[in-house]
Amino acid sequence: MTRPELPIHDPALRRAFAENARAQIAFFRASLNDQGGFDLLDYHGAPIPGHPQELHATTRMVHSYALAHAWGQADCQPLIDAGLSALWTRHRDAEFGGYAWSITSEGFSDATKLAYGHVFVLLAASSAMALGHEDAARLMQDIEHILDQHFWDEQRGLLREEYGRDWSVISQYRGMNANMHGAEALMAAYEATGREVFLHRAGRILRFFTQQLAPETGWRIPEHFTAEWEIDHGFEGNPMFRPAGTTPGHALEFARLILQHRDLSGQKGDDIARIARALIETALSDAWLADGGLAYTVSNTGQVLRPDRYWWPVTEGIGALAALMKIAPRASDADWFLRLWDVAQTHFIDHERGGWYPEIGRDGQPQAQQFIGKPDIYHSLQAMLYPLCPRNAHMLCDLRTG
Repeated sequence: MTRPELPIHDPALRRAFAENARAQIAFFRASLNDQGGFDLLDYHGAPIPGHPQELHATTRMVHSYALAHAWGQADCQPLIDAGLSALWTRHRDAEFGGYAWSITSEGFSDATKLAYGHVFVLLAASSAMALGHEDAARLMQDIEHILDQHFWDEQRGLLREEYGRDWSVISQYRGMNANMHGAEALMAAYEATGREVFLHRAGRILRFFTQQLAPETGWRIPEHFTAEWEIDHGFEGNPMFRPAGTTPGHALEFARLILQHRDLSGQKGDDIARIARALIETALSDAWLADGGLAYTVSNTGQVLRPDRYWWPVTEGIGALAALMKIAPRASDADWFLRLWDVAQTHFIDHERGGWYPEIGRDGQPQAQQFIGKPDIYHSLQAMLYPLCPRNAHMLCDLRTG
């Protein structure tokens, strides 16, 4: 069988991506519970009791089902409604402002105020606003105020990281991850509102990490920083959100995001595509494992630190390569794209029940070491929808128009 020159244009592959996206949407509908919250689901789609509902999970469900709704999938509105309601009535801190990191039926489980969670509130508000949801405007107004008042550092053009419930300073840590997703959310806000301030701020974040830092660090973007934004190579925190070393999956995300910003800002020339390619090729070269999949973290010189194989770097590789092939394709892009898609089909996709397994062990089979059940639709759904869209920006609009 001859490989297509551009896999994103191959009708058979496009049908496979659409089929997988529909299976994910169907699987995660079971997350919505009778109390209007979202349950963590096991491999079979049954609720797993006893786990708090985290802010990034609530917001990503809103965003993901907004994409699904725009794409014409049925029965998405109840999940969008429930997520927006949970954000406003359960995560939102009416006393101090902002949004609590996690909630239970009894109230706040963890009331820490994290930039990472708050930028996803902006993403959810933006996606809901793009659909014309009646609850989106108040959420947008509130989260914009919170970000301006507490997180956005105008002098640096970057986001501060974290606070206690009462906005007391709890650390001097600064992180790349929250800023990267901040750029993602700011561009979504620009697409939903047309307000230039959002696009301008996204550009400042992206330029710092991908144009200032990345060329100086061998295209391996540092994750951890001091309060003065000096690289903290020795930092090691939460093994999921703040691991030691650099994360190739994040470089892949950054590559896709700068290509989105390129489209939104009307930039011409090849400079951004060149940077995106350097990030993608370095990440794939560093992280690719002989048994398939991508290592979670590498050192600042590219040696594998944690060979754990998670689903989301694979999904981000698919998305980044799809974005690159839309504007500056090479034969190697198609090879890598098909290689990652093969890994996804062989190891991560649950073809019987829907959804993706979040991690695999040395034997290539699902394991539950870092993750419980199937925790997330956001990464894998977007990976299937990006190749179906003709542009690198305005995905929700492109899904709607088909």
